[in-house]
Amino acid sequence: MKKRITALFLASIMGIMTLAGCSSAPAETPAEEPAAEETASESLKISMVTDVGGVKDQSFNQSAWEGLEKAKAELGIEIGYIESKQDADYEPNLETLVDGENDLIWGVGFKMADAILAAAGNYPEQKYAIIDNDYGDATPDNVLGVLFKEEEPSYLVGLIAGKMTQSNKIGFIGGMDVPVINRFRFGFLAGVKAANPDAVVDVQFVNAFNDPAKGKAVANQMYASGVDIIFHAAGDSGNGAIEAAKEQNKWVIGVDRDQNDLAPDNVITSAVKRVDNAMFNVAKELKDGNFAGGTTIVFGLAEGGVDIAPTTSKNVPADILEYVEAEKQKIINKEITVPGTEEAFNSMN
Repeated sequence: MKKRITALFLASIMGIMTLAGCSSAPAETPAEEPAAEETASESLKISMVTDVGGVKDQSFNQSAWEGLEKAKAELGIEIGYIESKQDADYEPNLETLVDGENDLIWGVGFKMADAILAAAGNYPEQKYAIIDNDYGDATPDNVLGVLFKEEEPSYLVGLIAGKMTQSNKIGFIGGMDVPVINRFRFGFLAGVKAANPDAVVDVQFVNAFNDPAKGKAVANQMYASGVDIIFHAAGDSGNGAIEAAKEQNKWVIGVDRDQNDLAPDNVITSAVKRVDNAMFNVAKELKDGNFAGGTTIVFGLAEGGVDIAPTTSKNVPADILEYVEAEKQKIINKEITVPGTEEAFNSMN
């Protein structure tokens, strides 16, 4: 049977980390080569393959890279990445990192699940890890899966949206109609409903994580229809929604990282998914001689793996923040179970 890492074990290895600002690989580094950052006299080497959003997506991939940058700074680990421009790049990019003699190779995103599984079978001595995928009982011994309870911070930002909307019309823009994005979606819907049963949420998918123009178009359409707050879970596509909010002076909720810096007066909060923490903690465990291959780790509020952005207090009134904090503690104490699927959400009605 597949092993599960418990919250108690996670608590022993994990704390909230504050990361320094992200830096990228040198501009002259060819895109097809791993952008490694050398660390003299240190043999441990970890690299990642990005999803198509790229390492500067201001979201998911960038958060992953920030985690590796922290591992370099604090643990002396050599790090690198290769950016994927399309899905067909995953397998050759993974092959390149195998040739680069990495101790651990990360696949950032569920879309890399098949490529990681194939690579793990081809190179059973190579250690791999993947964000947002659980192979269940079929998890290879040389693969570590990492999942997050995205529904939990989404519930909290849903509470904020429900309390702050003035039109009772709220929007959700998802990158794709897939389980990980639906955890954001249904957690958000549940939060809005709990805070404001009269509010209606318009849900749309852009079917891409790297199309900010389409994200902006969908957001503009929503704002034109009377929506006054949009929550996006769409990676780089969602950056277009933030741009639309900025141009129209509307409210928007970010995702994965604290995105307030992209539009300080418009991004009222973000559902933060600490991919950076996961990357750093796995690196620390590996440096200590531990690798939980064949398992899947799950990070939620209780484990410090998700939360709302620290800048939320800039634009959200104190009384709403107090209400959200009380609800957060109820989730941690298991007094509230947040739905992450349509079935679970419908069962609440």
